[in-house]
Amino acid sequence: MDGQTSQSMRDKGSDYKLNWGASILMLKEKAAEIGQDYDLAIELWKADVRECKILATMLMPPDEICAEVVDIWMEQTHTQEIAEQATFNLYQHLPFAAQKAYQWIASPQPLYQLCGFHVLTRLFMKGQEPNERGINEFIDQALVALQGDNLAVKKAALQTMTRFADLGLVYERLAKSALKQIEIDIF
Repeated sequence: MDGQTSQSMRDKGSDYKLNWGASILMLKEKAAEIGQDYDLAIELWKADVRECKILATMLMPPDEICAEVVDIWMEQTHTQEIAEQATFNLYQHLPFAAQKAYQWIASPQPLYQLCGFHVLTRLFMKGQEPNERGINEFIDQALVALQGDNLAVKKAALQTMTRFADLGLVYERLAKSALKQIEIDIF
């Protein structure tokens, strides 16, 4: 337990039932020691404890978790930290990651949008190209997010747009054209 870190997180608005202040590095080491374990991940997630939720995202095998459980986990995600950890440790690796990402970026809930844009960023970084419908959906939602009030979502949407442009010349031109509509020039 790191009481100083835990207190600092509380002071910044991260309110968990219990927060030991353990570092992500320590949790990664513990996850590597334990290995992937569906049942343990489910049980850890149920606890309203920061470290348990993060560890659950590290232990859950992406090929075993079903879409309904992912939906439940998203409903029970109340902090940006947990949303981002779940995205980077688990959601980007799901066989249905793109489907969930497009669903989430269209949500009115900022944490869902954040996860959706982060997942798409990771998929684009891996070279996964969207189909025409995906392109249109992504650009429409990114433009809405970039004109919204939530700074974290705006930053995630802009980062995703950059990774989208990295997919190739056609994607770069689409991104430039879309951003020009809202007077953003980053390329």
